[in-house]
Amino acid sequence: MKIESQIEKISSFQHLELLANQIVEGFISGMHKSPFHGFSAEFAEHKVYNVGESTKHIDWKLFAKTDRLYTKKFEEDTNLRCHIIIDNSSSMHYPKLEDKEKFFQNKIGFSVLASAVLMNILKKQRDAVGLSVFSDTYEYYSPEKGSDRHHRMILNALENLLEKPKAQKSTDTIKYLHQIAEKIHRRSMIILFTDMFHPEAAGGNEEALFTALQHLKHDKHKVVLFHVIDNKTELNFDFDNAPRKFIDVETGEEVNIFADNVKEEYEKGVRSYFKKLALTCSQNKIKYVPVGVDDSFEKILTTYLVEKQSFG
Repeated sequence: MKIESQIEKISSFQHLELLANQIVEGFISGMHKSPFHGFSAEFAEHKVYNVGESTKHIDWKLFAKTDRLYTKKFEEDTNLRCHIIIDNSSSMHYPKLEDKEKFFQNKIGFSVLASAVLMNILKKQRDAVGLSVFSDTYEYYSPEKGSDRHHRMILNALENLLEKPKAQKSTDTIKYLHQIAEKIHRRSMIILFTDMFHPEAAGGNEEALFTALQHLKHDKHKVVLFHVIDNKTELNFDFDNAPRKFIDVETGEEVNIFADNVKEEYEKGVRSYFKKLALTCSQNKIKYVPVGVDDSFEKILTTYLVEKQSFG
């Protein structure tokens, strides 16, 4: 079953945890057609037995059904530590949602729901999750833990991000990525949701920004950068040629232009920057994944599973 149809079925629900669970369940049910066949078997409660481990917790009933050895997982079993980072600058609250549009159709809403979806997977596998949120301040930090109470606390923090921004907030990405990197002491998978529209890059300070991304990889962390954009207007600059006023949501700066007059130059500049970003990430072994707010969450989940398999 496609993720899109799952979203359509449950779009009337605003409860983040329920929505995330429905998306994950739909994804798992469809995995028998995917390269992850078998991943969903006894998803929450078992892990594959490795030679040399104690046989004390082998599930012999499951062995009789599957002819494969699995051991039961317990609350203290944590195979992975994951730290999710969300850019909450004003540009992430674009595009402005109309009354009938769903909360995940702008960048912050998409990032929040994608984070909740990943948390659902992590919870099912008894893995630990932490969260950092930054803009022009370090807004929220929670270390990696696996308890139900901790999970609910982070979900509450995510839901708070869906509120309309109370003020124009820029992004001090370099400063806070360095601070976040210093806080994560145990080897973890780090997942970053950001639109990468930062004054550092616009001001020609790209190297400092890339150095901050590299810092996230210290202590052999695995880093996945989900580059969240609105493809229609931010990548393709798809506007009619009526005179328009464009407003920088982070600085309030205004400019009056005809879209057709700058479309070609704008798109060339954006594609050049995105290409350099992708290349730099590749050179530094950072997984770079561009995602549009109109994409399905299957891309998020598939990327996570592939990266987890290589995170030994």
